Amino acid sequence: MQPGSPDDSWREDCAPRRVMELFVTKWTSMILHTLHARHDGVARNGVLMRSLPGISKKMLTQTLRDMETSGLVSRHVQGTIPPAVEYRLTALGLRFVEPVEMLYAWGRDNADALDALGPRPTSRRSA
Repeated sequence: MQPGSPDDSWREDCAPRRVMELFVTKWTSMILHTLHARHDGVARNGVLMRSLPGISKKMLTQTLRDMETSGLVSRHVQGTIPPAVEYRLTALGLRFVEPVEMLYAWGRDNADALDALGPRPTSRRSA
């Protein structure tokens, strides 16, 4: 959106708002990044749990369900006993992970600027 753009450009269903809805939880981008960068786009639930320190099983399950509903990942149940469930990045997930990776690269390149920020009240990062 350009400065001075008409108000209807910011309607509730505009593209920028729909993109931001995908980031309702902090875990969405982290799961995308982990699937892409660490697991070649495919991983089971337990592997993701071990790869994402700090995430609870409940939050992982909830976020994966939301991501499946959004079309970012697909869920595949293998016919083994017990059933093994695999999550895969979809074509949309692969497209969406590109800007996420750019944002993460910016964070790594600008860690000093991020360190200079004060912690937010909801942050677990120590001051």
